[in-house]
Amino acid sequence: MIESQRHSYHLVDPSPWPISGSLGALATTVGGVMYMHSFQGGATLLSLGLIFILYTMFVWWRDVLRESTLEGHHTKVVQLGPRYGFILFIVSEVMFFFAFFRASSHSSLAPTVEIGGIWPPKGIGVLDPWEIPFLNTLIPPSSGAAVTWAHHAILAGKEKRAVYALVATVLLALVFTGFQGMEYYQAPSTISDSIYGSTFFLATGFHGFHVIIGTLFLIICGIRQYLGHLTKEHHVGFEAAAWYWHFVDVVRLFPFVSIYWWGGI
Repeated sequence: MIESQRHSYHLVDPSPWPISGSLGALATTVGGVMYMHSFQGGATLLSLGLIFILYTMFVWWRDVLRESTLEGHHTKVVQLGPRYGFILFIVSEVMFFFAFFRASSHSSLAPTVEIGGIWPPKGIGVLDPWEIPFLNTLIPPSSGAAVTWAHHAILAGKEKRAVYALVATVLLALVFTGFQGMEYYQAPSTISDSIYGSTFFLATGFHGFHVIIGTLFLIICGIRQYLGHLTKEHHVGFEAAAWYWHFVDVVRLFPFVSIYWWGGI
């Protein structure tokens, strides 16, 4: 520690990043609306807003890492806040995906006359659930086992094993993303093909997006582990990544059952 903590709490120093992130979000929103309505300069403002947000994310997280790793401000009491906050974030994500699965279940259990009274709708081609979809459903639990291996390695103080486990997790995630892209390329329907296409591509697409976010999350954790930032006493960032990854693992089971298998009957 560079500074000694006289109490268990972290009094955060004034930071410009909250206001810069807000301005970036404002520019992104306004630029996105302008771009979608074909206003001149909309694409430029949208791009600048996104760049501003990405820069803010980088420098803000850089400061958080300095406060926790170098300055020792993140005591056990302080670590409770990020843990509880991330748990609530995952709960909100559960509600997010529940909406898609609820829409799919509602449409499949009581198909309307507009789609032929059957599910899948009349004239809609579907994927065989026991080919790429089934294989892609086996990969997330395997990667979940690998990230659990990494967690146990960190707790045991075995830095190299933790890095190897994280590399294995990321490689499995990349394989999943590649298969997902192949599946979309071969899909016989599109997002505009009735309620089936909408629910299928929204649910699987957002899950795939979460896999990409989780992969980036784990890559950062792997780099931090390689640099020696994570210890068995202090690895809240990795715990958040592991919780997020297990959430993504479990979510994959629901689209396989409710969309691929049920939709392919």
